[in-house]
Amino acid sequence: MGIATGAAITHSLLDNTATSLSMVMDELAYGVLIATAKGQLQHANLAARRELARHQLLGVQDGQLHAVDPVQAKLLVQAIAKAEGGRRSLVALRHAGNRLSVAVVPLRAERPRELPSVALIFSRPAVCDAVMLCFFARAHGLTPSEEQVLAILCQGYSAPEIAQQLEVAVSTVRSHVRSMCAKTHSNGVRALVNQIAVLPPIGAAHLQDPLH
Repeated sequence: MGIATGAAITHSLLDNTATSLSMVMDELAYGVLIATAKGQLQHANLAARRELARHQLLGVQDGQLHAVDPVQAKLLVQAIAKAEGGRRSLVALRHAGNRLSVAVVPLRAERPRELPSVALIFSRPAVCDAVMLCFFARAHGLTPSEEQVLAILCQGYSAPEIAQQLEVAVSTVRSHVRSMCAKTHSNGVRALVNQIAVLPPIGAAHLQDPLH
């Protein structure tokens, strides 16, 4: 095998790996951005692109990432500057009733002359993505009614509050909870919700929300 042929194969493998990683990133239920140390956007997975399209907390103008709120925009710039110096930080973005926590993490340059990059990792929008909740329900043989109760439990509501939402008796909700705990081998509501909270955070690629 010649040097040129070997280099071509290496480039092909790198391209395939990059494509595969991009596809995996798009499956994540939380947003991930890659930016330069100056805030120039380099890559955004599907969940991040949806968040940017909403333009409620974060936006991009001329390729430059920025927070919508001017005060928090300064905090974001400072966090990215810290990441350039090798330090991690957490930025809590709030605007017009919307909230988003963003971990700003430095990335090591792969090559000596390569400029350092920064990863911005968003908080999950919910304890569990709807797709993974569905997978969990099917894997444990939960009924549609039990899955519905579990989804509301994961939002932090109590049995009486769930009963009021679903317009059923509290005893019915508690019966569903007992059944779910038995099927999932959980010793209570907290253990059941904890199982949901640590499920793989995938499902973003299955959402059908339009992008603008």
